[in-house]
Amino acid sequence: MDPPGAPLRRPLLLAVCWLVAAGTAAGAKVLPPPSNLDYSFIQICTLNWTWNPPENVSSSCDLEYSSDIVIDEVPQDKREWTKSRFRLTETFLNEEMRFKVRSECKHDNTSQPSRWVETSLLPKGMPGTAAVGLSCIWHNLEHMVCTWHPGENASSDTNYTLFYWFEGLKTPKKCNNYSVHQGRFECGFNLSFPKSTNTYPTISILIRDDSEEIRPVCTSKNPTTLVKPAKPRQVTLAKNNDEIFVEWRISDTFHKNCLVYEVEYHNVDLDTVQTIKVENNYTSIPSVDPNSKYIFKVRAIPKPECYSSKHFSEWSEEKSIGEKMDSTFYFVLIITIPLIVAVSTIILLVYLKRLKILILPPIPDPREILKHMFGEQNEDSQNCAKDDSVNAFDRLIKEEEIHSLILTETPVCANSEKENR
Repeated sequence: MDPPGAPLRRPLLLAVCWLVAAGTAAGAKVLPPPSNLDYSFIQICTLNWTWNPPENVSSSCDLEYSSDIVIDEVPQDKREWTKSRFRLTETFLNEEMRFKVRSECKHDNTSQPSRWVETSLLPKGMPGTAAVGLSCIWHNLEHMVCTWHPGENASSDTNYTLFYWFEGLKTPKKCNNYSVHQGRFECGFNLSFPKSTNTYPTISILIRDDSEEIRPVCTSKNPTTLVKPAKPRQVTLAKNNDEIFVEWRISDTFHKNCLVYEVEYHNVDLDTVQTIKVENNYTSIPSVDPNSKYIFKVRAIPKPECYSSKHFSEWSEEKSIGEKMDSTFYFVLIITIPLIVAVSTIILLVYLKRLKILILPPIPDPREILKHMFGEQNEDSQNCAKDDSVNAFDRLIKEEEIHSLILTETPVCANSEKENR
C-alpha cells in the first residue's frame, strides 16, 4: 500500500524529468543535413544516389547516414545508419520516386540528427502507356522468355523494346526475338551460366519505346525464382511379373541433385490416377495387375535447396505398358459377328439347296415321260405335213415363174428374126 502523499509525488517526479529532458534537448545542436544529393544511372534499372557530408561539422563527429525511398508517399526500404555516402537502388520509372537522406553524429549527445534532405525522379511519358503484366520464365537454365501487355493508353502501333542486363555484362543487351499474339508481347533471349555456378546475379529488365510519349518501365528479377525445367525425355517402361520399372533421361543443364520428379500413372481399367515423388531419374511400381494396361508420364520441379522456383516442367509424353482391348474393337466386333453369321447362313442355305438337287435328283414321272414323248411325235408329224405342203406350193410358184419367163422371152426373139430378114 502506498504511503500518504504518494499520488502527489509521482506527478512532481514526472514534471522534473520532463524539464530535465527539455533542457537537454534545448541545449543540443541540430546537425546540418547532407549536401549535394544527386543520382545517376549506372545500368538500366539501377540508380546510384550520392551525397556529401554536411558542412561545418566538427572532425570529431562520427558521421553516419540514414536513407529511405518513397514511392507514392509510401516508404519502400528504410535503411539503418551507415557510414557510406552512396546507395544503389532499383529504378521505378513508372512512378514518382523520392529519395531522402539525413545525417547524425553517433555517440554524441550534444547533437541531434539532421532534417531529411530529398530529391525526386519524375516519370517520363504519358500515364497508362507503360507495359504491364511483365512475366518471365527461365527455361531449362538456357533461355529466358518474357511476356507483357501494352498499357491501356498505349496506341496499337506501339513498338516496345526489351533490354536486359546483369552483373558480368559490359553493356545492356537488346532482345530481338519478338512476337505478338492476341495483343500479348513476347521476347526471348539466351541466358546461361556455367554449370558450377551457385549464385546467380539479378536480371534487370527495361521495356520502353522510342517514342517519348510511351512511359518506360523497369524491374529486377531473381532468376532462381523463374526456373522451369525441360520436360523429361525418353521415358522407358519395363515389366517384370507384377512390377513395372520406369526410367527417363535427365536434363544436362541441372546439377544431378537439384531436381525432383513427379511420376503419374493410372490403371486404364480402373481410371484411378496415382502420383509419387522421387529424387532419381528412375523408380519402380510394385504390385501391379499383370493383365491390365498402365499409362505413365513424368514431370520435374527444381529443389528448394537449389532454386526458389515453383514452376513445374511440362509433362513428358505418355507411355503405356500392358494390353487392354479397345472399346472400339469390342463395338466393331459386336456388329461384325452377327452380320457375318447372317451372310454365312444365307450363302449356306443357297448352296445346300443346290447340293440337295445334285445329291438327290427328283424321280421322273412315267406318265409325264410318255406324254412328252407322244406329244413330240405328233408335233413332228404335223410339222412334216406342213413342210410338204409349203414345199409343194413353193414348187408351183417356181414353175409358174419359169413358164411366164419363157412366154415373155419368145416374142422378143421372133421380132428380132423378122428384122434380120
